[in-house]
Amino acid sequence: MSATMQQSQGTAHVPERPIIELIGITKRFEKKLDFIGKLAQKLGAPIREEIVHAVDNVNLSIRKGEVVGLVGESGCGKSTLGRVVAGIMPPSDGEVLWRGRNIASLHGAEAKEAKLRAQMIFQDPYASLNPRMKVQDIVGEAPLVHGMTTRGGFDTYVDEQLRRAGLDPTLKKRYPHQFSGGQRQRIGIARALAVQPEFLVCDESVAALDVSIQAQILNLFMKLRADLDLTYLFISHDLGVVEHLSDRVVIMYLGRVVEQAPSEEIFARANHPYTVSLLSSVPRIEARKRAFATVKGEIPSPLNPPPGCHFHPRCPHAFDRCKVEVPALKEIAPGHLSACHLNG
Repeated sequence: MSATMQQSQGTAHVPERPIIELIGITKRFEKKLDFIGKLAQKLGAPIREEIVHAVDNVNLSIRKGEVVGLVGESGCGKSTLGRVVAGIMPPSDGEVLWRGRNIASLHGAEAKEAKLRAQMIFQDPYASLNPRMKVQDIVGEAPLVHGMTTRGGFDTYVDEQLRRAGLDPTLKKRYPHQFSGGQRQRIGIARALAVQPEFLVCDESVAALDVSIQAQILNLFMKLRADLDLTYLFISHDLGVVEHLSDRVVIMYLGRVVEQAPSEEIFARANHPYTVSLLSSVPRIEARKRAFATVKGEIPSPLNPPPGCHFHPRCPHAFDRCKVEVPALKEIAPGHLSACHLNG
């Protein structure tokens, strides 16, 4: 056997580094006391600075070409986590690694490259587009600034992005208010793709659309994944959408990841009581005789999260340990992680 063949065989099974890694990511929002507040506090008023614990010590890795679904109730921190991943806001603690390198340590051209490679598509197609700009400028401004096209090739470049997103290029001189909700979302997709990203964070990207339009946009996402070799973090509260799209599902509750596993595994053998409750609230044709159930209780305030397992006030299986000790996210089956004391 030649040395080249030995070297090839020796490196054949080395796994590729994840495109994105989150290590101990925490995000807090602090509301400082103003002068009057500080004065009132000194005089004995029962007021204090408010801290919202939006994301709490999250570890997550996403491989090249993967679609990861991020699921949880409103207020669980999934959109905040998506913005941290996309580089829109910095974490309070922890590291975001792009291909193994801490984004915060990058400078100059490397930092610019990393930021361009991860883009975000927002939930509201009405609020996420500048109403004063024409579509051609919404889509083409960033590529022009970053040297991906020239003034001479501007129109051709914008036309290509619009066609890719399923829009007629002849409409590029119109303003956002002249389009339907589905068309506006396509404009948002074209804007994100125009800077040639490798990774897309889709934050409830079909939630504001009619069901028929949702299907068209979801099919577009899957086509773009195949055509452009894209990687997705798909944030949604709709488990049906996540099941259709995702290779792996991550469940969040009040800022923490409580379970993650391949999509088929989650929907067939959910482990965490919160995941089980979420799945039981999804109506299914094959289980139409089953009584519809919702997750009991309300999600606690991130201003004052409960100690121990955050889910214990709503969990039907909670016991004393759950109220004082944070459960570790550990592997209970190959590729299946869960954070629950019931796993022993």
